[in-house]
Amino acid sequence: MTTFERAAGAGLRRTEGRAKVTGQATYSSEWRMENAAYAWPVTATIARGRIGAMDLDAALAVPEVLAAMEPGASGRLVRGANPETWILQDHEVRFRGQIIGAVVATSPEAAREAASLVRVDYEQHPHQVLLDPDAELETTPTVNAGYPSATDRGDVDAAWDAAPARIAATYSTPAEHTSSLEPYATIARWDGEELTLYNSDQGPAVSAPEFAALFGLPEGGVRVIAEHIGGGFGAKAFPRSIPVLAGLAAKLVRRPVKVAATRRQMFSLAGHRTPTVQHVRLAADAAGALTAVDHEAIMHTSRYGEFIEQTATVGRVMYRTPNLRTAHRVQRVDLPTPGPMRAPGEMPGLFALESAMDELAHELDVDPIELRVRNEPEVEPDSGLPFSSRNLVSCLRDGARRFGWDGRDRTPGVRREGRWLLGTGAAASSFPAFARPSSATALAEPDGTFTVRIAAADIGTGARTALLQLAADELGVPPDRVAVQVGRSAYGPAPFAGGSAGTASWSWAMIKAIRSLRADVDEHGGVVPDGGLTATADTTEDIAGRAELSRHAFGAQFAAVRVDVDSGEVRVDRLLGVFAAGRIVNPRTARSQLLGGMVMGLSIALLEQGEIDPVHGDFVNDDLASYHVAANADVREIEAHWIDEHDDDLNPAGVKGIGEIGTTGTAAAIANAVHHATGTRYRHLPLTIDRIRADGLPGRSA
Repeated sequence: MTTFERAAGAGLRRTEGRAKVTGQATYSSEWRMENAAYAWPVTATIARGRIGAMDLDAALAVPEVLAAMEPGASGRLVRGANPETWILQDHEVRFRGQIIGAVVATSPEAAREAASLVRVDYEQHPHQVLLDPDAELETTPTVNAGYPSATDRGDVDAAWDAAPARIAATYSTPAEHTSSLEPYATIARWDGEELTLYNSDQGPAVSAPEFAALFGLPEGGVRVIAEHIGGGFGAKAFPRSIPVLAGLAAKLVRRPVKVAATRRQMFSLAGHRTPTVQHVRLAADAAGALTAVDHEAIMHTSRYGEFIEQTATVGRVMYRTPNLRTAHRVQRVDLPTPGPMRAPGEMPGLFALESAMDELAHELDVDPIELRVRNEPEVEPDSGLPFSSRNLVSCLRDGARRFGWDGRDRTPGVRREGRWLLGTGAAASSFPAFARPSSATALAEPDGTFTVRIAAADIGTGARTALLQLAADELGVPPDRVAVQVGRSAYGPAPFAGGSAGTASWSWAMIKAIRSLRADVDEHGGVVPDGGLTATADTTEDIAGRAELSRHAFGAQFAAVRVDVDSGEVRVDRLLGVFAAGRIVNPRTARSQLLGGMVMGLSIALLEQGEIDPVHGDFVNDDLASYHVAANADVREIEAHWIDEHDDDLNPAGVKGIGEIGTTGTAAAIANAVHHATGTRYRHLPLTIDRIRADGLPGRSA
């Protein structure tokens, strides 16, 4: 094989870009099916109780209706560990918006009309939907990603009592929603006892066996196809109810069935980021060295399921301290089970921790960047493990230089431009560098072309393109001689696209398969025989055999804001981030991911808030007119940079995930900038006009 100029490191355009902008890319609900039907869910209008009776007669009388579905009479499922998939099996109502029935028809319009005619009698029970941090709370052994729920090292209370500088504050974040452009959509088709799901799915190889078990099918009895996905942000990482409804309906009417959720239904069916209440205590000596870090996070989960964000785990990683305590406590409420939303745990956790660090810097009259540098750890503070690489200080220094931080007047509330108060702020970012077991297949053809197959999911991140670049380099051929095929569970075990672990995991298996393939080609004298050659690989043992290290990406984020002295409106003039995230395979798509993450962090800081109605027990702002999401136009200037980081203890490609780290520190940087502008510390997100006006502003007009 001839060696060509390396593809990794070049800003290749997305391989699927033309197909997307010309409408040729096929999304889950767009596959053509002969004789297809459509299902429309009937959803609960109470938050807790039981279904007493369901009148389907009016629905069944609508022309085009094929069937109406009700609990206990629409097909049996085998109960598994995931309660989100357990639908239409009993008469319990666990949250408002729960799927309790459906209508199947030959057009979506008829299905929707008929579903509106279903009448339901309920036995309504009292419900609780608001997080009350003063009520009874539970603890669990672990939180999301398998982290221990609590850690305690040293004597935090004694260090707190002895410290000359201390900060104790409570921070909160609201419920938030993933709001991906493409809602849930599934087509289900049965071929005998085999089920194919064309599903908007972040992990086709992960969900397929779960669906098989749910429908009582043998391993391999369900195929999931997810070639193109219109965003996910965590909402499509694990199986939920829409594909199950499609599968049940298709079996009932013996024809393919399409189900597409509405935007409003997504606010109930897609999960949400839990609200948090966080208590943070920081103690330091006179020089600013932390002597204690105490971080407790309180959040909610549902009564019927459990998802607990790893919010307080950021304190275990970020700063050197001899005394460290972290804890998570949870309250069960009558809402849908929360789920992962971009940067689960790290985003709300770093908002609290990095705001507290800014408060401590102000208390000590120390530059906030310098305070972080003074507390840079040599090993991970909680575990004592060495870092595989850690370049946070380099990010802070480089970011400060690019932002023009040096010489900044630390005095808050004194810079004004007309009616605008001006401020700047900074925060650190972090996200774990995961790699999960995966498999891949590589094929060589006699004509000199190659194909790689892996059950990855490209949710808009550019994963296809990055994998193509790495594959071309490993094969020593130009990218146009390589095809990367993803999005099908039939390609073998592979992790879901989430936790910023996709490319790190998939590329490892792919590179291993390609190296095996190249050895096979060499054994044939460098000539691929008729019929081609195939090699497969699995990384389960490779990942299990890795050295025990603390593996994280790090970053520094800076914000410049202006606050209207009369209205309290916050505008973001500039965001800048510098990141240390291993090898950057494609600068074009990497920059896009980092900028998108920062805009999402801005959205969380200023706009996003799921408003929960305690009477009806539901999110009331359940559309994109009332649940506000930021866009690029909400920041005047935005920059993403990275440092050249080489980490040989990660994976063969040397990559860390970049999808989430751009989000993690942004909200704290903006909140710190707002404090610098106004002189008032805002500890509760989002920083809306009413919240800022309530606390008053310096120099406000009468």
